Amino acid sequence: MPVMSNDISPHMPTRPSPPETLQELTTRVSNVAGKTLGQIAHDAHFAIPDDLRRHKGWVGSLLEHVLGCDAGSQARQDFSALGVELKTLPLDAQGQPKESTFVCTVNAAGSASGRWQDSWVRKKLSNVLWLPIEADNQIPLAERFVGMGWIWRPNAQQEAMLRQDWEELMELIALGEQNALTANYGQYLQIRPKAANSRVMSKASDSDGESIRLNPRGFYLRTSFTRQLLEAATILAFEP
Repeated sequence: MPVMSNDISPHMPTRPSPPETLQELTTRVSNVAGKTLGQIAHDAHFAIPDDLRRHKGWVGSLLEHVLGCDAGSQARQDFSALGVELKTLPLDAQGQPKESTFVCTVNAAGSASGRWQDSWVRKKLSNVLWLPIEADNQIPLAERFVGMGWIWRPNAQQEAMLRQDWEELMELIALGEQNALTANYGQYLQIRPKAANSRVMSKASDSDGESIRLNPRGFYLRTSFTRQLLEAATILAFEP
């Protein structure tokens, strides 16, 4: 029976050093492509849980380890020297993005004085390593395959739309309209609750400037957007 933990024993190999170049990073990505999570975990001496119900972050932790992410819990990109953020892309049985993609937490004290150019959302999305992974619940966790990852930088049209969404969402926050914010706002970028349960609360201000408490929220990319990225990457991969 597998040990329900993703801790690494002191006697096991340590985390690989961070990649120093994009070429080194893409080589590591190629090395995990086409392997199952079980194979990757076995090679990395990672314990494999039966499922993800109590280990939601296990897949991300495994891949961060084998690829050499060095950000940890610090507010910087996952591969800090390269300025690259790692985002896994769980795919359903039809090979489509299964869920929206978390970008970063929302600053409930945000104001209209903030600029897109300086935003953490823009920094996080400026250079992303996407790594598709099978996430069909009918497939045992250890037997799910990792696909070929790719590095994406938003083009002018994509950044313009992300900026528009971000500015509209931040304006609502600045006006104290957090309670009115739903996942329906935003074409590419949306705001959704991000907490273990509804009892987790954070401080914010309403439209009258009064202090209120809300569930922590995060910026997420819609599946309609990540589906476009996946389709574009697939087409590119098969071009002669």
